[in-house]
Amino acid sequence: MESAFFISAFATLFVVIDPIGLAPIFIALTQGASSAHRRTIAVRATVIALILLTLFAFFGEAVLGFIGITMPAFRIAGGILLFITALDMLFERRTKRREDQAESDHPPDPSVFPLAIPLIAGPGAIATMILLAGSVDSAFGMLAVLVVMAAVLALVFLMFLSAGIIERALGHTGITVTTRLLGMLLAALSVQFVLDGLSAFGIGGA
Repeated sequence: MESAFFISAFATLFVVIDPIGLAPIFIALTQGASSAHRRTIAVRATVIALILLTLFAFFGEAVLGFIGITMPAFRIAGGILLFITALDMLFERRTKRREDQAESDHPPDPSVFPLAIPLIAGPGAIATMILLAGSVDSAFGMLAVLVVMAAVLALVFLMFLSAGIIERALGHTGITVTTRLLGMLLAALSVQFVLDGLSAFGIGGA
């Protein structure tokens, strides 16, 4: 039973977080960054996501309930923030900001937003962690949930580290096309987040 739960939990989190799908997004968000800076962003993003998801596993449902925030509301907020990122990717606003910061010693850092939140530790991942933690009734079960989460985030980190190889394979033109395409996909994903949140509110109010 425990092994079946472990496999089911891993499959659920893997699909929700989607490490493979995050790799090209990471490339688009860190285009032009050095290998060292890109590695720093990868480490920071995964560590922040690990901390957030761990906290939500233990305290998520209680905290959200205490401050009166529902998961549908959280999903809508994440969708709106993700839509802003999609607009940046579609209209090259991020490129313009890079040019403005070219003379600065502090290059753009997307590790906290949008990588850690809401792309890795997004509404779906947070909700999944809360549900998985709520479905176990022992310390061993909670440990299994945390191990599964760490394994999925390790895969995310490995995909981020391979971003340089993928970027070289695509080339500048390929990255530009990919960035625009992912901007459209992120916009659609963000709208889906909002629609799911609104739908949940509708069901709750019925």
